[in-house]
Amino acid sequence: MSTPEFDTAASRLQWSTPAPALIAVTAGGVALAVAAAVTSDPVGEVFIGFAAVLLLCLAGLGFRQRPRLTVIPGEPSRLVIRGLLGPVGYNPEHILRARVVGTRRLGRSIPNLELDLVHEGQDRLMIFGRWDLGTHPQDVLDAMSVHGLTPRHDPE
Repeated sequence: MSTPEFDTAASRLQWSTPAPALIAVTAGGVALAVAAAVTSDPVGEVFIGFAAVLLLCLAGLGFRQRPRLTVIPGEPSRLVIRGLLGPVGYNPEHILRARVVGTRRLGRSIPNLELDLVHEGQDRLMIFGRWDLGTHPQDVLDAMSVHGLTPRHDPE
């Protein structure tokens, strides 16, 4: 039995907002834009048009940032975070802390992945929820741990 060969692109682990969710947001924005165009109420036209613009901007931002997080296995492994201005890579020594924290919202605990990073000499806190990752944040943290992208000690 032989082990399969993996190229760099195929061996990457990636997480992002699911494409069907972004397509649904885009469709909602288009529907609101059409509703704003056909309404006879001037105030309603402004509010509906504003909501359409917000939804379309949210969808555009979501598509622009795909994939949101990427783990590139290797020696050393790398974490790539894609933002509005493009991807930024982090080596393990740039990751100060990685943890999943539950935040209380509307009576529920919502898990978020918190990453404390060093970016161009400055500390940076990045927070990712299920919408950003498309999966439970603990799954992403576990994959980061497997690839050596979580610090061995907590700096607190």
